[in-house]
Amino acid sequence: MEHTLFSLVADLEHFVVINKTADCSFHDEDKLGSGLHSQVQSTLKLNLYPVHRIDKMTSGLVIFAKSADIAAEFGQLFEQHKIAKFYVALSKQKPKKKQGWVKGDMAKSRRSAWKLLRTMENPAISQFFSYGVDNGLRLFIVRPLSGKTHQIRVALNSIGSPIVGDAIYNPSDVADRGYLHAFALQFELRGYKYEFEIAPSFGEYFLTETMKEKLASLTSPWQLNWPKS
Repeated sequence: MEHTLFSLVADLEHFVVINKTADCSFHDEDKLGSGLHSQVQSTLKLNLYPVHRIDKMTSGLVIFAKSADIAAEFGQLFEQHKIAKFYVALSKQKPKKKQGWVKGDMAKSRRSAWKLLRTMENPAISQFFSYGVDNGLRLFIVRPLSGKTHQIRVALNSIGSPIVGDAIYNPSDVADRGYLHAFALQFELRGYKYEFEIAPSFGEYFLTETMKEKLASLTSPWQLNWPKS
C-alpha cells in the first residue's frame, strides 16, 4: 500500500512496519492530522500505538503496535537494547576514522542542535563503518546502541562528517533531502524472530547506480563484523 508519506512494508498480527518518506513529521504539526502516526492510522483504518520514532528528515522503517500490550513489550525491547537498528547516511566529508565507536553524553546546544560531550555518565553509543562511493561522497552504516535525540546526526558531525542536507548540523549543504535512512531492524517478539530491511527510494545521491550497488552489498547488516568494545 502506497501513500504520500509512507509505504506499507508488513502488516502482521501484532504490529505493522512502514517505510516513512523523508521530511515527514512523526506527530501532527497542525489540526489536520498530517503527521505520520495519524496518516498511517487513517490509511490502514487501524488503532496503532507508536513504539519508537525517527526524525522528520529521516526516511525508513518505523514500527507501530496494534495493542497497548504489544507497545509495552516493544518498549521493553527498546529499553533493553534488544532491537538492532541500522541506519545509512551520506556525508561529503571524510571522517576522523573510517570505522569504530562514537560515545559520549549529549547536551543541548544552540537552537535545536545537540552536541557530544566527553563525559560518559549516560552516553549515546553508536558503531559505524564508512565507505568511499561517488564523487567524494562517503556512505555510513550506523548501528546506534542507545536511543538519544539526533544521536546519529550528532555522532557523524562529531567525527567531522555531517550528513548531507542536514539543516541543523550542516546548514550550508543544501540538498533535496537530509541523507539519513532507517535501513534495517532485527528483533525477537513472542518467540518469533523478525528481520526487516529497505533501501532508500528517494534522494538523487542515494539513487545513483554506484550507490545502489553499495547499498545492496550491505544487506543483512547484522552480519557485518561490528566493532567490539
